[in-house]
Amino acid sequence: MLPASGKTSLRVPLFPLPNVVLLPKAVLPLHIFEERYKTMTADALSGARQMAMALLRPGWEKSYFHRPAIHPVVCVGTILSHEKLPDGKYNFLLQGSLRARIVKEVGEGPYRVAVVEPLPETPSMEIDLASERQRLTYMFGDGPLAEVPIVKQFRQMLASPLSTSDIADLIAFNLFEDVDLKQSLLEDGDPKQRVQRVIHALDHLRPYLEAQARKFSPRAGMN
Repeated sequence: MLPASGKTSLRVPLFPLPNVVLLPKAVLPLHIFEERYKTMTADALSGARQMAMALLRPGWEKSYFHRPAIHPVVCVGTILSHEKLPDGKYNFLLQGSLRARIVKEVGEGPYRVAVVEPLPETPSMEIDLASERQRLTYMFGDGPLAEVPIVKQFRQMLASPLSTSDIADLIAFNLFEDVDLKQSLLEDGDPKQRVQRVIHALDHLRPYLEAQARKFSPRAGMN
């Protein structure tokens, strides 16, 4: 069970990676082949099925097999499904569940473990995000992007009861390539501000995304 307030701590395995930021509600496919992380996965599966994805700081290459520096805000995720391969490796799907801040690292095992606390969130009601939700609906409603399958899913989400903040996290995870931006969004405890930042980033990215959509559209080769 995940903690519901910023006062409750949680002990979780840490999975530090470069260029990967998990966000709440997003699903990340992972392939586990290092011995220490095979052990971590086995332990997680026999327990709460949770682990925290952490972004490595620049310069991690020098100490990757030890304890390279990581960003202190992580995303705790839950293993949805898994497959253990004949050679002991794992494939699994990890769904983000919680923004959290590392309080301290504990233990001296083969993989890193941390005590984390939920990142405090600024109170926000869905009605306060009505204009931002309308803006997202408009942005995904026409043009080349409207035909992209993932964008169609976003439109369905925007017509559903799923919160605007959760949808913004899913948009950022699936459409943004800027790892620093995604880490910054993970660290932002203000839902309204996060949504506005996602909209701002989408405005800047839209020409590129539309060009990519045209490039891979089935209609692109038609006269």
